[in-house]
Amino acid sequence: MKKSVLAFGAFIAVGVTSCSKNDKTEPQPAPEVNIVNVFSQNTVAQEDTLIFKVRATEGSTFAWSVDNKDVAVTDSVFKFVSKDLGEHTIAVRASRNDQTASSKASVTVFGKYKFGTFVLNEGNMTTENGTLTFISPRGVVTDSAYFKANGTELGNTTQDLYIHNNRVYIISQNGKTNAVGNSFNNDGLLVVANAETLKKVAAYNDELAALSWPTHVAVLNEENVIIRDNNGLSRFNTVTKALTFIKGSEYADKLTMAVSNNKVFASAGSKVYVVELNKDTITYALNMKASVSGVVKASDGNIWVSTTGSPNKISKINYRDYSVIKANDIAIGSLSAGWGATSGITAKGDTLYFSGAGTKIYRHIFSMGSTEFMVDAKTMVENANIVYNNIAVHPVTGEVYLNTIKGYGMDFLKNSIAVFNFNNGTTVSANYKDYTNFPAGIFFTYSYN
Repeated sequence: MKKSVLAFGAFIAVGVTSCSKNDKTEPQPAPEVNIVNVFSQNTVAQEDTLIFKVRATEGSTFAWSVDNKDVAVTDSVFKFVSKDLGEHTIAVRASRNDQTASSKASVTVFGKYKFGTFVLNEGNMTTENGTLTFISPRGVVTDSAYFKANGTELGNTTQDLYIHNNRVYIISQNGKTNAVGNSFNNDGLLVVANAETLKKVAAYNDELAALSWPTHVAVLNEENVIIRDNNGLSRFNTVTKALTFIKGSEYADKLTMAVSNNKVFASAGSKVYVVELNKDTITYALNMKASVSGVVKASDGNIWVSTTGSPNKISKINYRDYSVIKANDIAIGSLSAGWGATSGITAKGDTLYFSGAGTKIYRHIFSMGSTEFMVDAKTMVENANIVYNNIAVHPVTGEVYLNTIKGYGMDFLKNSIAVFNFNNGTTVSANYKDYTNFPAGIFFTYSYN
């Protein structure tokens, strides 16, 4: 009996031993992982930030990389910032229980200055060079942007800029020598830079020696850079370096020019000159029969022209045959360009704004023929005593930008770039204080796309 019990126990032990030998651990699944682009943006400006988050199986650890190079981030959130233009691949690897899985996302970095607002500053002509202030779409201000990009400065008394084919052209009145003959260390009369990065492409000085105090620039292509100076209009070929005076343009005004359909439109007293591609003589001189205070491209390619007289008028000109499509009388406010060098009108679509280079802003709806007073900036902006060049309307947001200074002498240091929003009442949506230095004008990159 005892032997039988022992034998049965041995059988059980063998059975248990056999079962444990056949037992296998089930393999753990690889973690699930996915990258989330928090802002849902596939493009970003240099030095701006995109945020990526990882969704993965609980208990996972993470390792991030950019362009196949590991970065020192092990958190579930990764902030991507880059100075390098072009496409980049962001990847995250999730690990759990010796199993790994990965996910990727692509993002394109464009130049810091591709989209936004430039304010060009003349500077004090006797002591310093011009500068360029940039406001990003997020409202971040970069002061002395050209200097920060190049380590060199713009010419003395910068006056105007134009963007064409991803290049920005900046003209200065005095270049390397100011009006009283003092020499300055800078890049000269006409500077050409990459419009996204502001890295200098070329600078021209001796080639433009025949010019007398150049003030404005408009570009049709590299061989047709139209420059206005005290003599009139000249065509500069940046390829051959040839400078050719455009016959018949002697009385071109010191005002911003407009470009539409490979034509330059420039004010000249009571006339508007038309300059065409590769032409060394003006194509047409449209007689407006009153003093022209502004020439601006309309959103449909035609041209807005403001004139002062009795009465003041805003006219729309056909860019093809130069006929007047329609002219509206302006009964209130001033269309004057003032003493500055920018247009007396600014337009977004069918809506135009003007201030007569003063603090009182008016709006004109062209299709309705209606004009209304909007605001006196003095009531909303501190130290808005002097308007330095004219207002400009943002071609995308419709906000109106106004440069003011407290006064001359050292009071110019108290200044503002005030942004007015008239979409629902009147508000100051932004006020960038103490960034300007005798501002020559406001330029939106979107206006040149």
